[in-house]
Amino acid sequence: MTYSQDLAQQIVAVIPTLNEENYIEECLKSLMIGDTLLREVQFIVVDGGSTDNTVQIVETLMQEFPNLSYLHNEKKLQSAALNLAAENAAVSCTIMVRCDAHSIYPENFVLKTAAKLKEIGAASVVVPMDAVGTTGFQEANAWVVDKPFGSGGSAHRGGTGSGYVDHGHHAAFDLAIFKEIGGYDENFSHNEDAEYDYRVTQAGYKIYMDAESRIKYMPRPTFRGVWKQYFKYGRGRAMNMKKHGSAPKLRQAIPIINLALMFGSAALFVLLALTGLLKAMPFLAVFTLAPLAYLGALFIVGCMGIKSLKKVSGFNAAFALGAMHNSWALGFIKGYFFVPTSK
Repeated sequence: MTYSQDLAQQIVAVIPTLNEENYIEECLKSLMIGDTLLREVQFIVVDGGSTDNTVQIVETLMQEFPNLSYLHNEKKLQSAALNLAAENAAVSCTIMVRCDAHSIYPENFVLKTAAKLKEIGAASVVVPMDAVGTTGFQEANAWVVDKPFGSGGSAHRGGTGSGYVDHGHHAAFDLAIFKEIGGYDENFSHNEDAEYDYRVTQAGYKIYMDAESRIKYMPRPTFRGVWKQYFKYGRGRAMNMKKHGSAPKLRQAIPIINLALMFGSAALFVLLALTGLLKAMPFLAVFTLAPLAYLGALFIVGCMGIKSLKKVSGFNAAFALGAMHNSWALGFIKGYFFVPTSK
């Protein structure tokens, strides 16, 4: 595909960062590979106050890539980073492309998604993510997150079909519509993309999934990292639903139902044991087995991870999946019942 100088000069590509020294250089260099017209694109790293070497790495790369610049994001959040970049984009920019530091991009990604946006005439172009890993836990996490029992069947998690969708991993925006809709809601630390997409579709605009513009995503490399990430995802989803009065989809309700069943099952076991009913009627124990059933399911997933990845570290898929399900459910409960509704 050939691209025009006019298209390149209409694009501002934004990379929000916060302590991304392990990923930012590879991410930025992948974005710069391809057509020489990429040197005409405005690239902005918007950093939320990194305490590692992220900013120093970016400043070094700015010497190699004169079209790369840096902004400080006092509000730290990704939502604020995109809004700040939209405000500081060159006057010629009509398209904004969001890029994530944890991702590795195919050649000409920025030009390709921008061209698709203009071709389709949609408000946004979103893309599928293919998770990849380098360490034992990260590789197992990457394997499980793209499976239906990990992602719930989200179209942008390893999906292969192009077409109009309600939500996906954000790539290219019509900058005028982004500003008209009000940009990202800065009350959201996570799930700001889904919240934005809801407002886009409610305003009558369309979102297009381009399965040909795929990105490689590096998921969290530790159990603790996955737990914190998905807790925030769950909290953000609940805040989104409260703000717009929407109900969870089945795939979103399942982790909450599962957590409730496990807590209820454990509480019932204690009650039966304390009252002596468990000893008198041992068959009642069948109603207290939800935690064991869930642990058994995770064990099976761990074994599948070993078989698929052909290494013992594949069993980490069980731990990653358990963290995803239960931290998301706990985050949702916190967001729904204990966080004020965003206006």
